[in-house]
Amino acid sequence: MARPERVKRVCKEPGYTCFVPQGTKSKNDWITLTVEEYEALRLIDLEGVSRQECAARMDIARTTAQGIYNSARAKMAECIVKGMELHIEGGTFSICDGSAGCPDCTRTAGI
Repeated sequence: MARPERVKRVCKEPGYTCFVPQGTKSKNDWITLTVEEYEALRLIDLEGVSRQECAARMDIARTTAQGIYNSARAKMAECIVKGMELHIEGGTFSICDGSAGCPDCTRTAGI
């Protein structure tokens, strides 16, 4: 029996959920990036935090964070190279309540 999937903590949901390359003909081919993959990309590539810090903020193991990050990078590369739509949705996550000490989270614990 498989282990239940752990809920990953994200600071906030993405502001945009779909990206379409200019000049594409087919609207049928797309890749879905989960919200936790988006969060891993945001933390590691945009904010420049380490994989260890990313894992701590998402409340998961470092190896899990690395796997999520690798999956996200592969999906992004495929979208760019093949000119596919990117949809950001789904996953197993909860929104941060401020208790993780996230410097970008405007929420405070207990609210």
